[in-house]
Amino acid sequence: MSYRVCIPCAGTGSRLGPLTRFINKALVSVANRPALAHIIDKFPTDSEFVIALGYKGHLIKEFLALAYPSRTFFFVQVSPYEGEGSGLGRSLLACQEFLQQPFVFNSCDTLVAETIPPPEYNWMGYAERHSFEQYRTVELQDGLVRVIAEKSDVDDGRAKPYIGLAAVNDHDEFWSMMLHGGDNAILTGEVHGLRGLLPLKIHAHGFTWHDTGNLPALERTREAYSRPNQPNILEKANEAIWFHQGQVIKFSDDPRFIDNRVKRAGILRGYVPRITGAQPHMYSYDEAPGEVLSKVVTLPLFERLLGHCTTFWARRELAPSELHVFHNDCMKFYKEKTLERVDLFYKTFGRCDGAETINDRPMPRLSFMLQGLNWDWLAAGIPGRFHGDLHFENILWNVQGQQFTFLDWRQDFAGDLSTGDLYYDLAKILHGLIVCHELIAANQFRIQWEADRIDYDFHRKQVLVACEAYFYRWMGGLGFDVRKVKVLTALIFLNIAALHHEPYGLLLYALGKAMLASELEGL
Repeated sequence: MSYRVCIPCAGTGSRLGPLTRFINKALVSVANRPALAHIIDKFPTDSEFVIALGYKGHLIKEFLALAYPSRTFFFVQVSPYEGEGSGLGRSLLACQEFLQQPFVFNSCDTLVAETIPPPEYNWMGYAERHSFEQYRTVELQDGLVRVIAEKSDVDDGRAKPYIGLAAVNDHDEFWSMMLHGGDNAILTGEVHGLRGLLPLKIHAHGFTWHDTGNLPALERTREAYSRPNQPNILEKANEAIWFHQGQVIKFSDDPRFIDNRVKRAGILRGYVPRITGAQPHMYSYDEAPGEVLSKVVTLPLFERLLGHCTTFWARRELAPSELHVFHNDCMKFYKEKTLERVDLFYKTFGRCDGAETINDRPMPRLSFMLQGLNWDWLAAGIPGRFHGDLHFENILWNVQGQQFTFLDWRQDFAGDLSTGDLYYDLAKILHGLIVCHELIAANQFRIQWEADRIDYDFHRKQVLVACEAYFYRWMGGLGFDVRKVKVLTALIFLNIAALHHEPYGLLLYALGKAMLASELEGL
């Protein structure tokens, strides 16, 4: 049976707090895929979808264009989608033109484990919950829904929480109820129309329900959907990486970021995957075979990687005028960006530049250290082809093909797409040797920040410690300035601290400041 599915995605997702600052709530990640993708995949391939759009609705359209190019979608813009006059019923009424037939209603924050029945008859989905005061409920008798109650009218003895999943077979009666419901229908949503179907029979279906509509429920859903060996993605508010049916889809709220990433994929051809699709805020490519290097690294394999990188880092001979521009780019990328990011860190985490001890070691203010840093020495880089985020989570090793693939390359180096500083890639490698994303994702670290002291610690893998020692010898043998690499690594930790959530962001700041202090003692 071919049928349509209505998924309202117009709301702002305010209950998810900072997670929906840059994306629509339907795109919040669950097991490294948007919640919306989990919903769509529960329905037959010939189903058609009616999507109500509002807050950041353009991102919904972009994702679906990349992820489901052969599926049929009808998009409806809802106005207003927030404030006075808005409500779930407003979204439904905006969609009625495309739903003059039996359809399934699926809230964009409702995931279920079981097969979803088609709308061959009216039905409503419920789940078992010990506590459900925050949900509307249904009272059941002989497999039918007899009462649909508001949150304030819960009868604990017979009530089951309604999960925002239902089928409407008698669509004429449903829409008549909605159209004559006025403000009550707008505020109540699909439940107002479903109440009109109670005399015609509404069957009840039980589901294993996973809610993504608020932060505690989302965390439980993520735990339920987590799988062994899934990629370790450290979440950022304005970026995401999704793995979908053999594709990787990268999102950023910055269109220039995406455009430059796509252009640089051509510059790095042969070392990174080929882009298969692009939208203003997203691009896609086929998943490359292999394992992330963090899971399979050995010292011999690390040595082999450095040999591969030596070929990748094609050095560029620059004319004096070009070299001057490159030096200015390095200064902008290292000094100006660091000062901006440190200031952002203080604002984001409510901290200030202090002289706290770190792990019982007296520290000057960070501003004092940054003022005393020889930025000209740091900006005297080596121009060449660069990756820009070269750590083990962004490197795949395909043992069958004996091949490395670089992922998640940086979009530019101070605006330059083709030429960057090789020292920055070296520092990125070192930063990944020191901090292992896998262990961070497993919360294998601690950070305590008090008024006058900071204490931190984090676990490390012994193989990475061995690789770090070899890395220093390798760089020294090739004439690289090892101390410069260490200082840049400290600055990297300080730069990325503002981009991550607490407490990891606090750890990165403390680690970067302590490492910078250690290296400046020898300069």
